[in-house]
Amino acid sequence: MIGSWQQTSLYSSTTKTTSEMDRAWVYLVTGGCGFIGERIVELLSQQDYIKEVRVFDSAAREEVEKFTTGTENVLRACCDLNIPYVVYTSSIAAVGPNTLHEPMFRGNEDTKYSGEVELPYGKTKAMAEKLVFEANGKKLSNGGKLTTCIIRPNTVYGEKASFLQELYLLAKARKGVLNYLEPENTERNNTYVGNVAWMHVLAARNLQLKPDILAGQVYYSYDDTPTRKGFLIRHQLLSSMDPSVRLGSHIPYWKMWLMIQLHRIIKVILYPFWKPPAFINLPLLNTIVTTFSYETDKAWRHFGYKPLFTWEESKHRTVQWLKAAAGNLEPPQPHDKKN
Repeated sequence: MIGSWQQTSLYSSTTKTTSEMDRAWVYLVTGGCGFIGERIVELLSQQDYIKEVRVFDSAAREEVEKFTTGTENVLRACCDLNIPYVVYTSSIAAVGPNTLHEPMFRGNEDTKYSGEVELPYGKTKAMAEKLVFEANGKKLSNGGKLTTCIIRPNTVYGEKASFLQELYLLAKARKGVLNYLEPENTERNNTYVGNVAWMHVLAARNLQLKPDILAGQVYYSYDDTPTRKGFLIRHQLLSSMDPSVRLGSHIPYWKMWLMIQLHRIIKVILYPFWKPPAFINLPLLNTIVTTFSYETDKAWRHFGYKPLFTWEESKHRTVQWLKAAAGNLEPPQPHDKKN
């Protein structure tokens, strides 16, 4: 989440004007030590209209863990402290898939989709989105108003994407074979982390410049990543890093369903004497095998977003990071080989 406000520049503190050049923007990034947040901070720090970038993250402040309903606290603080702009980082999981596993095929921000969200993560994101929507237009303590918008990424890849490291280890444990769970006709958007971060930067800036257009809006993240088939993207990234990685076969739904049930039974029988390693659960499996894709240019139409990184640049950066990180990866444990 990005919050921003304007303060008089240190260089003109004695002469307050309304000129943009005489003022400096201060940005606060909550979760700024995370996978996406770190890239947002990096890009914000390169913008010459920003005086200061502040980072707030539970990784840096242990006492933050005592708070609950974090989004509500941030929005309340914005109103109390007269911070007029908020860009909230949500997820496509806030929309679906639902518990009936109904697909969404290349929809957009206006596509109607209903039903109870399947994943617990999605439910919390949907609750947070509701708070952000309701906070848009709320009165600040100085008489101004709060202006908010929402960014919804889907599957995000790039440097420091831990799931790519985990998949590489699994593939190496299977002699370089990269199997996959989603059926070959399943679609889900994949976006490079740098482009997701860039969309946040542009949205935050234009929320200030064009609030009548961006206020209360939601935007899906997108770039020119060439396919919506996740297993093909993963294979391209990992095989570019290590040519011995080859695409395997689709794991049938019924087989994974049985493995999940077996894992649950073993966990119940052996608890508390032994805790089996974490394993995929049924809601996550159902999400993986359900098409949930979108096709949109809303961010370009509203605030001129274009991907900062091309697919080739995104792939190169991700692959170089994977190569550098490979030497620090721990070999898979025996139970990983069985799974």
